[in-house]
Amino acid sequence: MATFLHRVAHWAFRRRRTVVLVWVAVLAAVFLGAVNSSEAPEDSASLPGIESQQAFDLLDERFPGTEADGAEARVVFVAEDGQQVTSTDNRSAVDTLVDEVADGPQVAEATSPFDAHAVSEDASTTYATITYRATADDLTEASKEALTDAVERARDAGLTVEVGGSALETEPAQGIGEVLGILVAAVVLLITFGSLAAAGLPLLTAVLGVGISLATITALGSALGFSSTVGELAMMLGLAVGIDYSLFVVSRYREERGKGHPAQEAAALAVGTAGSAVVFAGLTVVIALLGLSVVGVPTLTRMGVGSAGTVLVGVLIALTAVPALLGFWPDAVLPRRDREGRRRTRSRRPGRFGRNRNSKETTPTRMAGTPWGVRWARFVTRRPVAVLLLTVVGLGALAVPSLNLRMGMPGAESKPTTTTERRAYDALADGFGPGFNGPLTVVVDVKGADDPAAAVTGVSDRLAGTEGIVSVSPPHFNAAKDTAVVSAIPSTGPASERTQDLVRTIRDERPAIESATGAEFRVTGTTALNIDVGQKMQDALVPYLAVVVGLAFLLLMVVFRSILVPVKAALGFLLSVGAALGAIVTVFQEGHGAGIFGVEETGPIMSTMPIFLVGIVFGLAMDYQVFLVSRIREAHIHGEQPGQAVVTGFRHSAQVVGAAALIMMAVFGGFMTGGESMVKMVGFGLASAVFIDAFVVRMAFVPAVLALLGKRAWWLPGRLDRLLPRVDVEGEALTRRAPAPYDASGDDDRRESVTV
Repeated sequence: MATFLHRVAHWAFRRRRTVVLVWVAVLAAVFLGAVNSSEAPEDSASLPGIESQQAFDLLDERFPGTEADGAEARVVFVAEDGQQVTSTDNRSAVDTLVDEVADGPQVAEATSPFDAHAVSEDASTTYATITYRATADDLTEASKEALTDAVERARDAGLTVEVGGSALETEPAQGIGEVLGILVAAVVLLITFGSLAAAGLPLLTAVLGVGISLATITALGSALGFSSTVGELAMMLGLAVGIDYSLFVVSRYREERGKGHPAQEAAALAVGTAGSAVVFAGLTVVIALLGLSVVGVPTLTRMGVGSAGTVLVGVLIALTAVPALLGFWPDAVLPRRDREGRRRTRSRRPGRFGRNRNSKETTPTRMAGTPWGVRWARFVTRRPVAVLLLTVVGLGALAVPSLNLRMGMPGAESKPTTTTERRAYDALADGFGPGFNGPLTVVVDVKGADDPAAAVTGVSDRLAGTEGIVSVSPPHFNAAKDTAVVSAIPSTGPASERTQDLVRTIRDERPAIESATGAEFRVTGTTALNIDVGQKMQDALVPYLAVVVGLAFLLLMVVFRSILVPVKAALGFLLSVGAALGAIVTVFQEGHGAGIFGVEETGPIMSTMPIFLVGIVFGLAMDYQVFLVSRIREAHIHGEQPGQAVVTGFRHSAQVVGAAALIMMAVFGGFMTGGESMVKMVGFGLASAVFIDAFVVRMAFVPAVLALLGKRAWWLPGRLDRLLPRVDVEGEALTRRAPAPYDASGDDDRRESVTV
């Protein structure tokens, strides 16, 4: 692997103009494809294999002409203090709005709340439900404007009018995540490298990779079903890994130049060593992302495929575009002191790198003082037991809240109070009770019943008699009279555990109800859907972990020629994920510190969050594992004792790993500036996980375990050693055959390095 990548980098350096032109041509081609492509589809809500989806499918089949997921607007009217919505003036304003909207385009039904008896007991609140023949995504601007104008006229009449539902759902406030992430990354890179060119090169290549990936996703959106959500995740991951992969190559290039190698050979050695780590780190990320297909949720599968492609583009750019760009400006990325020393060297008679034959002056390549990574590694290796115990106990304590994890999907209750959806939600809860916002939709199939009407009545009566149900609506039959829909209102809110228990109770009692009535029924609605999705995620988590961790274990075993090192990596990852989930539960579910992060309403954790966090964080955690431990193994196979190898590995990689982690945290944390609670949760979870994994697990847990294991850490059975392919990530072959350094003042392009 190292030898092959060494040759690739030599070629890219020599043919730098060709390489850059090829990447620019690729960007132009996919951009043209994106411009000429059809509009990207929206995220599909289809979740095959769950009861809620089966109920939706039955509705689509038995109620033709209306979509089960068609847009809906629930217009809530609240009278002024001391008044009632049933007064003559208020009633007239409500009926006028309903009549105007009923004649609007795409409207399927608009019923007066007074005809539907949808008035609160104190007559302060009422609501009208407007259903449309199209989904929210397919509603025309004319349909939305007709509803908006009618609402404004009702407000002018003196009523407080708010609109919930999907028809006029407001877009969340856009944050500055991408811009903030790039700005923080630039500052971190500048501090790390002390050079504008060295800081700018990783940013440039990351933006190039993200541009190519987003354009490709857009161009293939219609054919492969890639939605805007796929692009958002790809952009977030593409920025993070793109910067990091280029960062590691540039850092190793500077190190090789500091040893005296010419620019071309230094670039080849950097790609042969750090580039090998980039390849395997990228493969672990790809495995984790493609593993999302195990879950069985089409949307997650497409997100995984699109993001995996973005990671692969980032890897290819780090292996080819980075050495090509280094060829244009070989000295620009070096530290200032090195650049000045090289300029002084060129003004004298050429000699060995960093030294003139007539002078004893040497180009400084390392700042005075012991790097913090070395000091920390020495501290850990001297006290491995204490550091290990403190790390495990601390992360275990952080993970404890995750035992109380409750999963659901954020609804209108999680939106800011500045949105009309949230105000409508609160008004309905105040007027009709907390369970009104989470009705259970029960689809009753009476196709095989002797008396369909009596069967539906029997089901409704049994539902009404269930503890926790406040009311059950009259049944609504289809044209064939073989299917009916009833709505059951719980006494508790949609996010309440008691409501979830109620859904489980109804389903547990279903066999007895069906036996007594002769009708079959399915329970759906927001709460039921959340329960089904959460259970589906929970059932898929173990197979997903088995596939991802198993494949990554084999990959890491090949990379490190060890059994215990991959085991340690897996255990460290579990600590990271557990602590990150605990932090998410603490803030977003229990509300501790929620105000700091702009979380206005706490509640269940998004159902897809745990498995999503596992997939993304596993891939990113393995990045640090490969980059850090490969340098430790490199020092060990070159003859250093285990403890000293840990120190040497930290000397060369701790600062860069820390910088990479800060960049990822900035990119992920920047998405918390948006207004969507779900996006904030994802950003917070990923940023927390990266911090825990990079600065606690990799910087403390890993060196402590390696110090305790000693040489046993690199043990591999002889038979297995012979079976596994040798990939030489550490560049041992390159080290043995690398050319002697020569004067850097010469033209690198006129000198050929030793063929490997």
